[in-house]
Amino acid sequence: MAAAATTTTSFIGSISTSPLFSQIRLLSPSPLSLPQFKGGCGRRLLLLRVNCVPEQQTTRDTEENSDPKTTPLPPSSSSVDNSGISGFNWYAGLGGLGFLETSYLTYLKLTNSDAFCPIGGGGGGGGCGSVLNSDYSVVFGVPLPLIGMLAYGAVATLGLQLGGKKLPFEIGETDARSVVLVTTTSMAAASAYFLYILSTKFSGESCLYCLASTLLSFSLFFITLKDFGLKEIQKEVVLQLSIAVLVVSALSSSYNASQPISTSLAEIDLPYVKTEITTKSSPFAVSLARHLRSIGAKVYGAFWCSHCLEQKEMFGREAADILDYVECFPDGYRKGTQMAKACTDVKIEGFPTWVINGEVSSGELDFSELAQASGFELGDLNRAK
Repeated sequence: MAAAATTTTSFIGSISTSPLFSQIRLLSPSPLSLPQFKGGCGRRLLLLRVNCVPEQQTTRDTEENSDPKTTPLPPSSSSVDNSGISGFNWYAGLGGLGFLETSYLTYLKLTNSDAFCPIGGGGGGGGCGSVLNSDYSVVFGVPLPLIGMLAYGAVATLGLQLGGKKLPFEIGETDARSVVLVTTTSMAAASAYFLYILSTKFSGESCLYCLASTLLSFSLFFITLKDFGLKEIQKEVVLQLSIAVLVVSALSSSYNASQPISTSLAEIDLPYVKTEITTKSSPFAVSLARHLRSIGAKVYGAFWCSHCLEQKEMFGREAADILDYVECFPDGYRKGTQMAKACTDVKIEGFPTWVINGEVSSGELDFSELAQASGFELGDLNRAK
């Protein structure tokens, strides 16, 4: 019996000094409970309650406790997720629609054609025609639809390439998104200014193309804001405000410089009145007037312009009726009135304006200047008698 107890004690001692026992102590959440029993010789022995753990799992748990790994971080907010790709698709779709609309308007502007206006009529008589053909459709000599076409085209192109991870000129995604932000901010600022022009200068008239472009511009702007997020936009708010101020200032400067009408007439309501010519025409004046008309020369004027009246008086009553004269305000002049389309196409800078053999000349011209510009000679006068 004593030999059995000695053997048991030796077995327990070997277990307690083994590496497995050390690992069991590490893994045990609480002190081991050691039950007691009485041996045959009255000696109390301690037995260990051991839960066998596979060696592979024990080794893995030990390594994890001794060398914990860093938890992977979630993707950054700048990475393109599903919502970001959707935003890029919106850039491409809305930008493409705007590009098509402004391309159509650019074509009309460059070919001097009238737009199809389902509401309000077309051409120069009113509605969208009077808006699209007004002085406000040109910025520093560049047709406004052409500027819009370039802006919409840039947004659509960047949207397609951002979504497909194919950026132009090898620019980074951050730079491409910044270009979109600058472009859409400029478009929204310009659209807000044009809404002000429509409500103040063209009250009572409608322009579906203008409103459609405004809707597209604001939609792209708000989609851009959503794509960037509040925190990023707060960092860029100074840049956006600077861009908006710059755009509005540039538009105001362009329009103020292109107004040919004196500001003293701003509050005057003048009905159209046909001017009376009192002087009698000379044979030379009649012959020169016929020659000017035969070569397609035109003179543009306004009924309230004193220089235009003096030009007609120089020709006389008979010759003035022969001239191809274009009245730029056939419906009178009042606040918000725009020149006739035939006059805006010539880009008149003052009255009267002569267009002879494709050359534009502003101001009064005497007989010698008109004869030289048109190629009129005394031999033509002799043949006309």
